[in-house]
Amino acid sequence: MSKLPVVSGREAVRAFQKLGYMVDHQTGSHIILRHCDPPHRRLTVPDHRELAKGTLRNLIRQAGLTVERFQSLLRV
Repeated sequence: MSKLPVVSGREAVRAFQKLGYMVDHQTGSHIILRHCDPPHRRLTVPDHRELAKGTLRNLIRQAGLTVERFQSLLRV
């Protein structure tokens, strides 16, 4: 299992946008993303300077990604 990167909420949102997620709205400090194509998945990303490891791992899992794939999206 790869080591999780330290990322902010905004960096995570940019990585998920490369997969087809779009910002739907923001409620307080949480950014709600929706996927364009069916199934219309929804991710809730906290807009924090540093995401907790468990939160980031759960977001990656919900998006159907591996940690390696997520890291490659951050670099692009």
